[in-house]
Amino acid sequence: VERLLKGEDYRPAIINLIDAEFLSHVIEFFKKIVEAKISGAKINDDWYRQTMLSEQLPKEQIAMNSGLNLKTIGNARRSQRRNIVIEEATKHYDNLRQIINELTQDETSFNLEIGLTFRGVSVTLDVAESLVVINALAVARAAIRGGAWSTAGKQTEKPLMMALCTLYQVPPKYYDQSHEPQGGREADFFLLSRTGTRYRCEVKLLGKGNPESADAAFARDAKIFIADTISDTMKRELDTSNILWMELRSPERWIQFGQILHKLDIPHKAPIFPVSETLLTQCLETVFSSAYQAP
Repeated sequence: VERLLKGEDYRPAIINLIDAEFLSHVIEFFKKIVEAKISGAKINDDWYRQTMLSEQLPKEQIAMNSGLNLKTIGNARRSQRRNIVIEEATKHYDNLRQIINELTQDETSFNLEIGLTFRGVSVTLDVAESLVVINALAVARAAIRGGAWSTAGKQTEKPLMMALCTLYQVPPKYYDQSHEPQGGREADFFLLSRTGTRYRCEVKLLGKGNPESADAAFARDAKIFIADTISDTMKRELDTSNILWMELRSPERWIQFGQILHKLDIPHKAPIFPVSETLLTQCLETVFSSAYQAP
């Protein structure tokens, strides 16, 4: 949120989170293999099935360990029920092993091994086992990446909008979300005018030229559209549809939000420009205080 308010690129923060989560996953993944070796288990296909595809694991983990993305299963079967995930994961793992076996029949053609050492115990995965692991980790990386970008957008909308309202000293009753009807999307945010008219806000962090950004504003009947970057074509479409917008990477972002509040007759007092680091810090502390918990 701080990066967005400063007009900076927020992506490095998300990438750091993805890297941290993925590397933690890799460590836990390999620890299971080494700990099994320490306990005397033989690292083979049967062990992988029983441990990495165990029905006791969360369905997301079963899918990833088989080399599948949970979303892929949902798209193919139109359901992500646990029994379906287990069925598809097992089927895909069998197919994957068959492909790997065919590729590695001639072991003299190339040699690939992964060596792991933990607490003085070394484990070596042969070429087939190594390919299974590499594939599973690649899928895990993709799943973690997709989830992080999606979650970032959903969890940013409310604190970002509250921070903007705080900076412009909008009285809380004009953006209080506690009385909003249930059943909408988690990320929905509304501003209220002096007359009580509710205006839906749509925040999108996708890059310039991404059509999903524009579609969201029109499909959800938003009155206010705020995005990281907005193309000139999209701006014209928003203007034509009478949708007010703010471009977070624009030097004029503060003026744009003030204009939105003015046009919608929402009481406010613009901060002194440029916004100081001290004021921004105070604003963020207020938003993320115990009185407000980000979704």
